[in-house]
Amino acid sequence: MNENDLHAQREATAIQYFRLVDAADPALLELFADDAQMFFPKFGTAKGLAQIGAFAQGFARGIADIEHDIAHFNVLTSGDYVVVEGAVKGETTSGVEFPDGSSTFGLFCNVFEFQGEKIKRLHIYEDPDFAGTHTDGASWGQSVRDSM
Repeated sequence: MNENDLHAQREATAIQYFRLVDAADPALLELFADDAQMFFPKFGTAKGLAQIGAFAQGFARGIADIEHDIAHFNVLTSGDYVVVEGAVKGETTSGVEFPDGSSTFGLFCNVFEFQGEKIKRLHIYEDPDFAGTHTDGASWGQSVRDSM
């Protein structure tokens, strides 16, 4: 496989990751190398398929529906990395729709590092407060918005 084909395969794998997340499909784990690691804010790092699977199950317990806006992703590839910037919407299991456009915005950036065709490392940069309930940590933002 030449470098262009490998980059295209890696981009396709990154996009497939989001499709599988949206579908809550356990086949998601097949995209990762056995010793992969994944970071998510307020969670930390999961190492290996068992921990990544446990994270996915825990994440799913709080989300009733999730949909990434795949058609409007910004995808950048360089070497072993694929970076995806985009937006997500959905509903928590408590019935809160996100984003609310006021304190939650549904924006994220994921950095995928690949080893061959498998995801070796994934760092997810996203506000984990989908329901906008972590007001203490973001009160400064509201006060600034109110003064504008």
